[in-house]
Amino acid sequence: MNYYIGMSEKQEIFTLMGGRVRMHRGFYNPTSDAVWLAAYAPTACKTVLDVGIGTGGVSLCMLAHNPDLSITGIDVSPEMLEFAKQNSELNNRDIELINADITTWRPDRTFDVVVTNPPYFRGTPAKHNAHHNADLGGWVKKCVARTKPNGYFCIITDATTLDIVVSSMVPTCGDINIFPLFGARDTAERVLIRGRVGSHSGVILHRGLAMNWEPVLRDGLTIAKSLGKVSKI
Repeated sequence: MNYYIGMSEKQEIFTLMGGRVRMHRGFYNPTSDAVWLAAYAPTACKTVLDVGIGTGGVSLCMLAHNPDLSITGIDVSPEMLEFAKQNSELNNRDIELINADITTWRPDRTFDVVVTNPPYFRGTPAKHNAHHNADLGGWVKKCVARTKPNGYFCIITDATTLDIVVSSMVPTCGDINIFPLFGARDTAERVLIRGRVGSHSGVILHRGLAMNWEPVLRDGLTIAKSLGKVSKI
């Protein structure tokens, strides 16, 4: 559930996390997926790479949790990066933006945390020229490759792609935590997945939450703080 969906289309600004993040309304607006990913990703770190940053929703929500983060965002779409720039300025945040394709990008650096809300949908490409019908397994492997040893890779994806994501992480990551998100159906609609590069620990499957969980979406808490289990999530 997205709390800004009911707002008038005439409004040029909408908010996330109960007003803690402000966004320009455009032809591509972040959904609650961005809030959930930011609420699950580790923020007790220095450097973050946001792969497929889009208009900046995930990064700006992470900065709301920890304004001291140094975030780099990469996207193949110049249009999306321009929106991300405008949104970062709207929130008085500084995000490094790079126009590149994660599947071919060859930087000389890695990051403490890599996050992504990937192009898991299939079908007709959207107007904003972002990746569609991508090789999700290859995307995940490229993201993991940009993560420092002992660093974390964190992703939100459609529940039907869980097998692709986890199997792509297992050769390099351990301590894999899976956190399902439920909508109106009895089966999970989205899954949050987090793994640690170089770890040999196994997989943990959490109970999960409803996708409209207000402490995260309305109050802007992390999942850990909203559940009161900081040491377990």
